[in-house]
Amino acid sequence: MRPRTTARVSLTALLGTPVTDAQGHLRGRLKDIAVATGEDAGKVAGLVLKTRTGLFIVASEDVMETPAGTLELRSSGAMVSLKEEGNYLYLRQDLIDRQIIDIHGRKVVRVNDVDLEWMGHGAAHLLRVVEVEVGLRGAFRRVFKGLLPRATLETISRKLGAHGIPWEFVDVIEVDPARRVKLRIEYERLSEMHPSDLADILEDLAPAEREVIFASLDEEVAAEALEEVEPKLQKTLLEKLDEERIADIVEEMDPGAAADLLAELPEEQSDAILEEMEPEERQEVEELLEFDEDSAAGCMTTDFVYLGMQSTVAQAVQALRSFDGDPESVTEIYLLDEKRVLRGAITLARVVMAQPETRLAVLAEPRVLSCPSGLHQNDLAELFDKYNLHALPVVDAQGRMVGVVQADHVISFLREKL
Repeated sequence: MRPRTTARVSLTALLGTPVTDAQGHLRGRLKDIAVATGEDAGKVAGLVLKTRTGLFIVASEDVMETPAGTLELRSSGAMVSLKEEGNYLYLRQDLIDRQIIDIHGRKVVRVNDVDLEWMGHGAAHLLRVVEVEVGLRGAFRRVFKGLLPRATLETISRKLGAHGIPWEFVDVIEVDPARRVKLRIEYERLSEMHPSDLADILEDLAPAEREVIFASLDEEVAAEALEEVEPKLQKTLLEKLDEERIADIVEEMDPGAAADLLAELPEEQSDAILEEMEPEERQEVEELLEFDEDSAAGCMTTDFVYLGMQSTVAQAVQALRSFDGDPESVTEIYLLDEKRVLRGAITLARVVMAQPETRLAVLAEPRVLSCPSGLHQNDLAELFDKYNLHALPVVDAQGRMVGVVQADHVISFLREKL
């Protein structure tokens, strides 16, 4: 008997289906579907049959669907004990009810079903995975299976809105001994996400999957995401990492955010991480750790662009290009004298519109707002509100600039008070 040329079928519908030989003798019932990992990820490698003597696996190409909806084992098909087979992903056991990341939807979703497709003769794999179902349709199938005839169940479920993720976006690389699915999300796709979206996903994931995803990120992306999550989750994400790896991530963080993170960790662990950091980054963070966390200095960043009083627009452009911090955080360039006393500020708009040889002192605002390092965050928030600020320089008792408070820090502070 020949399978149909192409026919979509759900995993839920297939599970429990009788498997007979060519003479119609029952050989077992479908227990699960094995999918290859590694280079052949996503290909159906075999069907797991439950028999009276145990679990066996049959190669995908040795099983075909009959017009009656049952499964037939070809005469040449061999049933191999499941214990003797390699490392597969099992759709029912390892994927159903698991959490996966929908990169395009930027959220964590739960797998309710898996859609497969029978292919015609000549295909390398007669049964292939098409997509995972994360919407109501898959949930409906599972709830009402056995309560409604199969044809009726399929007819009704097809009328429900489909919400599937194509299999190529659910790229499984391996299954560990604990039977936990590890989903590989290509670095390019993760790195293109906004840090806030990535943070939301990490917060929604189950601990095991969260650990896998965070460990797969490079230092820069991990640092950006870490800055966006709550302090409690920050500590959780770092629990399984060694001090050297944590130090690499912390070095990529905004110094103020890094200091806030280390302040929340046990002193022994914080010291160990600082020891692994490069001297320059370590010094910046250690200086910030000295400040009261409720003060302006406690929430400032030491990453800002500044130049001397005689500098030109051309030099300002070069300074911006070589800036190691987050370029999106830069709203102004600051002028400091030889004692690092704040003398002026120039908006980026003025820099862009000026000639390269123009001196920055000519473009600088004559009256530049700043605040003392010990100013309480409540008073700091009032300044931002009163003057509609994007950033505010922080100075010490001698008027020397020590950092900048960004508007997003103030917004975070105000949200915590609500």
